Amino acid sequence: MSLRVVFVAGALVAVVTPVRAQDLRQQVRQLFTFGTCGRQVCLDTSVLFGHGDHYIPASEEIGTTLISFLSTSIGTSVSNTPISSASSGTTFRFEGGVPVKTSTSAGPVFGERAQTLGRGRWFVGVGVTAIDFARLRGVPLDGITLTLPHQDTNPPGSPRDTLGVPPFENDIIDVKVRMDVSVWVASLSVNYGLVDGVDLGVTVPLVRTAVSGQSSAQLLLVGGDTLHRFGGNGTNPVLTSSSAVEGTATGLGDVEGRLKINLAQTDRIGVSVVGFARFPTGDDNNLLGAGRFSGRALGVVSARFGDLSPHANFGVTVRDATDLNNSVEANAGFDTLLSPWTTMAFDLLGSWQLGAPKLDVPAPVVFLAPVRHTVEVTNIPSQQDDLLSMSIGFKFRTPRGIQIVTNALFPLRDSGLQPSVVWTGGVEYNF
Repeated sequence: MSLRVVFVAGALVAVVTPVRAQDLRQQVRQLFTFGTCGRQVCLDTSVLFGHGDHYIPASEEIGTTLISFLSTSIGTSVSNTPISSASSGTTFRFEGGVPVKTSTSAGPVFGERAQTLGRGRWFVGVGVTAIDFARLRGVPLDGITLTLPHQDTNPPGSPRDTLGVPPFENDIIDVKVRMDVSVWVASLSVNYGLVDGVDLGVTVPLVRTAVSGQSSAQLLLVGGDTLHRFGGNGTNPVLTSSSAVEGTATGLGDVEGRLKINLAQTDRIGVSVVGFARFPTGDDNNLLGAGRFSGRALGVVSARFGDLSPHANFGVTVRDATDLNNSVEANAGFDTLLSPWTTMAFDLLGSWQLGAPKLDVPAPVVFLAPVRHTVEVTNIPSQQDDLLSMSIGFKFRTPRGIQIVTNALFPLRDSGLQPSVVWTGGVEYNF
């Protein structure tokens, strides 16, 4: 039996002229760019003593770091979109050349169970996942803020390294950002039982990423002068600027290969190891993938008690990236047969970073005058991106043996770039 999926991605990039030919990563950068001078912040440079250039260091250091943080978070989250487990459907072992069922329920959705497909058997699955990202480390995507401080100019007669002297160094640029990021992933998974106890598979995703947003920059003249402005003059200064972007990209995502080896299997319990490899086949400049290879190894234990089949997975993910952490993975859940044609699956999915975060926000800036005070350069917190999610799904078996899959995944902690819910639907077939 063959299965086909038609995945329609609409809407060409519709943005203002300066960003029309840009990829999505560049458009995220454009969202933090104010003016047309070719730099991120374009203040009036006609003011004496180069006051229009005094925010360039902050925009290059802080702005660039935050832009990289946002872009990498989006691309990594797209690459880490959950892929339905190939443990679904009926699994077999061979006794004297005769296939014997080793499962009763249709299996988990995202977790892994120990049983393999059986020698010469195939599993084919087609799924569609919809994600509308809502928050970044708990901060709503429509409420991100960024503060750009003034450069420490150290004019003659002032104490060295005293940020805040003269008073105009207390002027800051307050940036407010509203973003909308959504992703659709259509994936085709094919797995084959090489021998009884060994499965080999591949998942090929087609990804559509859409990014839009508006941002505004407001000069707050704490020092009282009008030396810093986007335009106008000293008596009628222009203190605000804005930017907007909108674009989509569609293409191949990060392809995943997998190998499962069943180490032991009885009627009640099974033990397996599973290896995954995600290849950087998605265009990371268009936020279709992570742009880096990652490998994951899991130990799997599963059992069966009548119609109830609990399972537990534990392992590690290694990422070939200097700005991304390796992590420890742990999943636990069960699937149970509610009726001869209905299976319910439940999972808790966890991921914990190893070491200090490599992908993080800029540090606060300390002003020494007129009084010592600290300015947070963004409202995105500095923290570990440890993930915990809850997955609830159902599988419905049709008279022809095709499994219809529905699932909802709910993030349980504010960490990384997350939606409120991840919706997944698809079909599976064993033969």
